[in-house]
Formats: sequence, C-alpha cells, structure tokens
Amino acid sequence: MNLVLLGAPGAGKGTVAQELVAEFGVAHISTGDLLRAAVKGGTELGIQAKKYMDAGELVPDQLVIDLVKERLAADDAQQGFILDGFPRTIAQAEALESMGVHIDAVLSIEVSDEKIIRRMSGRRVCECGMSYHTEYLPPKEEGKCDKCGKPLVIRNDDANFLVAHALLPRFIRLSAARSLGRVSTSLITTPRSTSLSNAARCTSVSFVS
Repeated sequence: MNLVLLGAPGAGKGTVAQELVAEFGVAHISTGDLLRAAVKGGTELGIQAKKYMDAGELVPDQLVIDLVKERLAADDAQQGFILDGFPRTIAQAEALESMGVHIDAVLSIEVSDEKIIRRMSGRRVCECGMSYHTEYLPPKEEGKCDKCGKPLVIRNDDANFLVAHALLPRFIRLSAARSLGRVSTSLITTPRSTSLSNAARCTSVSFVS
C-alpha cells in the first residue's frame, strides 16, 4: 500500500503516519525527517539543503526530489510506504510520476491556521531526537529532556514567523466535474487568496481536525 499524506506543517501528518505504519507495517517517508537527517549527517544534499533551511527558505524541488528518490529505493519501502508532505509542488508531483511510482490513495488533513500555529509554537525538541509540547506533551521538568536531561529547544522551522510563512501558499477549491476548458480557465483566473480552511484537493480524502 502506497499513500500520500498532505497537510500544512503542524497538521498532524506525522501522528497519522505513525498510526498507519503501526497498522500496515509500511515505511514512513517524511521529507522533513529526510532533510534533517541529511543535514545532521553532513551529506552533499544535506549541506546544500542547510543553506536554505538556515535562511528560512524553502528547499529547492530538485534537492527534495533527490532525497525522496533515494529513500524510495531502500529495501523497507518496497513493501509499501507513506509519503509525508511529498509532493508539495507540481514539479515534485511530476517527478514522482516520472519515477513510475504507484499511489493507492492521497489523504489530506485539514486544520485551521490558528490550531497549527498553536501546535507548532509549543513544540520543543531535543538533540537526542525526543519531541515534546508545552501543552499537549510537556516534559517532566520544564525545558529539559526526560530521556537525556539536555535542554529543549524550538526548532528553527517552528518559529512563529516561519509557521505563518509556511501557510502562505493557499490551496483553492475547484470542481473538476466540468469541461477541461472551464477547469483550465478556473485555474488561471481563481484568486490565490482563498482561505486554507476552505481548501480541498481533488482525488483526496479530507480529515477534519
């Protein structure tokens, strides 16, 4: 079973993915995890990605595509996988299609902007890999990791400014039950200011949180 999970940062893709992995025994492939691992490991792709991540910019499509392609070739992904946050762009979707990867379903997780900012602003991480939340999953001692005792920090990409920045690209609700000409016209003329909370993706199953 091959799935794609879509949703804004902080929507809960990772949590849903963990439940699906436990149920179906497939590989969880998160672009965020891949990027952080590449940066930590000092790989060539990681060094290139770090420049963009440190600047709070989006990592270029090709770098993300190369990381995902490499991960999909791993043994554990041959029995099925969950793509968490990929593809995010048309270029990434086209690259996935060109790889000949079969996707069984696309799941879209819908959460309001306010909830996402609340979730991400409270997240804390430790260099040992443990994650916490000041409200939902606080450590036993404030500011310290339960596992190793080291100080907890806010991930750079969880800072409020970056959270808000990440929400800027908006999805637009379009009906595909029309002629190709009318759909194409809508794609060109529909304003991009449509609220994310009203978004919908064609050929996807929406989870309302």
